Order: sequence, then C-alpha cells, then structure tokens
Amino acid sequence: MKPLDQKIWRKVLLSPAATIQQAISNLDESGLQIVLVVNAEGLLQGSVTDGDVRRGLLRGLSLNSPVDQIMSVNPLVVPPEMGRDMVLHLMHANKIHQIPVVDTSRCVTGLHLWDEVLDTSERTNTMVIMAGGLGKRLLPLTEDCPKPMLSVGGKPILELIIERAKADGFVNFVLSVHYLGHMIEEYFGDGQRWGVNISYLHEDSPLGTAGAISLLSPRPTLPFLVTNGDVLSDIRYGEMLDFHLRHGALATMAVRLHEWQNPFGVIRTDGIRITGFDEKPVYRTHVNAGIYVLDPMVLDELVVGAQCDMPTLFERVQQKGEGTIAYPMHEPWLDVGRPDDLQLARNKYPV
Repeated sequence: MKPLDQKIWRKVLLSPAATIQQAISNLDESGLQIVLVVNAEGLLQGSVTDGDVRRGLLRGLSLNSPVDQIMSVNPLVVPPEMGRDMVLHLMHANKIHQIPVVDTSRCVTGLHLWDEVLDTSERTNTMVIMAGGLGKRLLPLTEDCPKPMLSVGGKPILELIIERAKADGFVNFVLSVHYLGHMIEEYFGDGQRWGVNISYLHEDSPLGTAGAISLLSPRPTLPFLVTNGDVLSDIRYGEMLDFHLRHGALATMAVRLHEWQNPFGVIRTDGIRITGFDEKPVYRTHVNAGIYVLDPMVLDELVVGAQCDMPTLFERVQQKGEGTIAYPMHEPWLDVGRPDDLQLARNKYPV
C-alpha cells in the first residue's frame, strides 16, 4: 500500500457530467480500478468501480447514461494525516484496494492504493477453451484449418485467448478439440512455449459447450472458466472469477448488452383506442457472451459423453434451486463466427 503520486491519482478524476462510457475508458486507461467523481471545486461527489458499472448495465442503463446514476455517493475516505497501518487495516476490513484521501471540506488530495492490486498473482483455477467446432460459416477458410487456429494479428485466435488469460494469472488450460484437433495439439503441445500447462479433451463427436466439460478428468476441485474458442475480448478473466466467488454462485455467465432500435414509430393501443406513441424505440437485452465460470458441482448435472449446450446446463442448475448469475460485460467483445467478424478482428489486431 502506498499513497500515489499526484500525477497518477489526478488521472482518475471525472466530472459529474461524464457518461458511463467515459468512466469505463478512465478505468481502462488508468488501470487503478476506481474513478473519483469530483465537481469543479475538486470536491468528491462519489466513486465508481468496475462493479458499479456492471450493476448499472444490469439495471438497463446505457453507456451514454450519466455517471452519477452508478456512482457510490458515500465511498470510504480517509484524512491526509491517517497513518499507513490504519489505512491498510481499513482496506483489509472493507475488502477494498483503493481509498480516496480528502480534507475536511471533502476536497480530494490523494489516493491510497494497495500494492497487491497491481500484481497479477498466479491462479491455479483451470480454464477450458472450446476449440472443437466445425466453423461451417467460415468456409472455405476452415476447410483445412480449425476455426480457433485462423490467424488474427499474426497469431491464431486461440493463442490470443491463452495470452490474454495468462496476463490475468491463469496457467492451467484444457483445450477441447474435435475437428482438425491434431493441428491444435501440434501447435500448442503442452504449453511450455507460453509458460503454461495445456492438456486436451477429445470429442469423438461434437458435444456442445457444456457436454465437452463432462469429459474433464480429473474433475476440477476449484471453480473453473469455460470460454468459446472463437470469442475475442478484453475481458479480465480474473475479475470475472472473483465476481463469481464474491456472489457465491454455482454458475456465472458473461452477458453483453444488445441494443436494437425499431425503425418504425410504435403505437400503443388498448383495443382500438390509441394510448400512446413511441418513436423508434430502443430495446435492450442481455445476450450470452460465451464465457462462463462454473463450480465443479455443476458437473453432476451432466452425463459423461452426452451432448449438452451451456444454456441447458444453466437451466438444470436453476431447476435445482442453485444460484446462476450474470456477469455484465462492457469490454470490447467479438464472436469470430462469420467472414465479416473475422475481418473486424483482423482490423482490431493488425499484424
């Protein structure tokens, strides 16, 4: 834990007039996992963390909504004279990594940051990557190349996923392979070249995103991640795992906010009576992003070697009365399933 240099903590200051999108950009650029909302006089109005953003998106707010709709208006703060030991004690007791420093008028004068928040510790949790799909929508590119091995930025899609997860501390990977799986095994081997451990699940026939994990042996003893092998994202897998653990869920699904605008004016009616008008309304829904965290107990809901998709597995867990939760994403995300998507990915990750 250390008080930050003024040049650093001033980067996390944001105006109350800012949008949620601007808060997200600030969080990404600073890497300090907090935004301090201050007025023109520098007085603290509230704070915003990644969790505040995700809860706001789940409530149906858009990225253009004002940041004051998601900020915590009474964040824990400390005075400038408080000593290191007491600050560290408050961080431990409240399970937080940042505490703003304010004077008697609530003017922000600094930010305490726990050193460990900047260190990526190794995570022993397994990450399963589904890499056995046929990639029919990407034919003819996938005639002699499995979809996760298509090149983006000079590397296979699968390699980008592994590197992203490794940056979050994950070192144990299981790749589920089927179509042209030998090409994936020949390229990645045991993962030594990347400083990780890689093993393989072999599907004799496509088992779906959930069916494949029924083959896991030995069975994981810790919550594990599952991701589709064609999903590129800047998501922090470690933060999603922490979110899952914090909420005590058995199954967590990453979801994306999808907006669709009706191109027509919508008429609300009651029988033949017109009750109102909505001019080109925007509908917001949450869609499956293809990334999951599962407790090992959910494997009890699968039959070894039987086909099952992930939504079905979530429904089975729900029917048992167990917790299934959504992890709202705001990070860039792309499902590389069609030629247009592949081109978008190549534009984002140029060679």
